[in-house]
Amino acid sequence: MHKPQYAVAVVGAGPAGLYAAKKLAQAGAQVVIFNRDIKPGGLAEYGIYYDKYRMKQGLRKQFASIMTEEQISYFGNIRIGEDGDFTIKDLQTLDFQAILVTAGAQGTKWLGLPGEELHGVYHAKDLVYHYNKLPPFSQQEFEIGNRVALIGVGNVMMDIAHWVIRDKKVTEVIAVARRGPAEVKFTKKEMQNIGNNLDVAALDAELARVTERMLAVEQNPQEAREFILSGLVKALDPVSESRFRFEFLSSPAKILGNAQGQVNGLEIEDTELILRNGDTKAKNTGTSRVLDVDTVVFCIGDKVDESFGLPVQWNAFVKHEAPRFPVDGLSYEVYDPQNNQPIEGIFVAGWSREASSGLVGYARKDGECGAEAVWQYLQTLAPGSSVLAAVEAKVSQLPHAVVRKAQVEKLTVIELAHAEAEGLEDFKFDNNEAMLAALESGTSAA
Repeated sequence: MHKPQYAVAVVGAGPAGLYAAKKLAQAGAQVVIFNRDIKPGGLAEYGIYYDKYRMKQGLRKQFASIMTEEQISYFGNIRIGEDGDFTIKDLQTLDFQAILVTAGAQGTKWLGLPGEELHGVYHAKDLVYHYNKLPPFSQQEFEIGNRVALIGVGNVMMDIAHWVIRDKKVTEVIAVARRGPAEVKFTKKEMQNIGNNLDVAALDAELARVTERMLAVEQNPQEAREFILSGLVKALDPVSESRFRFEFLSSPAKILGNAQGQVNGLEIEDTELILRNGDTKAKNTGTSRVLDVDTVVFCIGDKVDESFGLPVQWNAFVKHEAPRFPVDGLSYEVYDPQNNQPIEGIFVAGWSREASSGLVGYARKDGECGAEAVWQYLQTLAPGSSVLAAVEAKVSQLPHAVVRKAQVEKLTVIELAHAEAEGLEDFKFDNNEAMLAALESGTSAA
């Protein structure tokens, strides 16, 4: 007889899912992690800029430690969703008493502009996955031209600018912002990566162009300039002659293309700032101009996957506005607006709860809070029996390989050996077939 216990499925093995699994396991739950990727880590593995080796190695050690928890089981290379290997309803039939969804925000957010279908238009997340070697994005071709427009002015924009300036060595990068210089969202540290490619004269000209509109809403152009330039003090030595500049108070309106369907321009419309209830809003003025670019990348955040199988509104899974099990005043409970009731036993955390919010530290905290909400819920139920036998039976019916946590540990050893043999800071296989072949053979041959 198996000892009665609470059984929880955690969908997704990024920071939110892993730290949630740890907290639940240590509280006494049996936790089964289902992960789309072969390896755990999520955005900590495939979203942090690829050359931040020390940070990634530190996180991998933490994640490996979590995976050693006896109460945690892991099944990688399994997609959960309406068109996946298993649906949420499939998981419910396996007698899990709760399901915590921490699958991130797998959808891509677009603006619905004319021309988004043209060649040379991309979403930042796809490029981040590409250069971080996440299958299948790692195997896709992304043609980057010489003049690149990046829509948005956050840290993700800076990551893409970093890549196209230092790796692709493009001619020009233009960061397009609907709002002004005082409202950029990137950090000084991110600017250090490309600071020596910043066209300071162009920045000053741009500040002069928008100064009147900034002053109208009591924003300080000089303070904005000082913040942007603060990233130049410890900026990396340049490795290209790429020119980086901004177009502030400029709203993307239309992507232009040539007869071959390739991007050859971005039409932008000037905006003005309006102060409303202590916050600034951008309003289009009707004046347009065209930027001469051949690549456009949207760096505007993400949204949840609408085909996952949970109710979605405003790019997010719907949460119960009056949660029964709140944590720090937040709701982690999924709600069905059509039936006006919570979906029993289904919770969300991390970017599945609030897309594109915070980095690893935020995801960890939110995952742990989600676990706390789940644990509160479990205390209203009687413990059940182990679900592992039923899960193994279900998984064995899949037509493809499924990776357990012992194999994850083995793959880590193989990749570390490959990096050491080649004298590399880091090595990882860029496709699932190579990972599975390495596990089968026990060697590091790519």
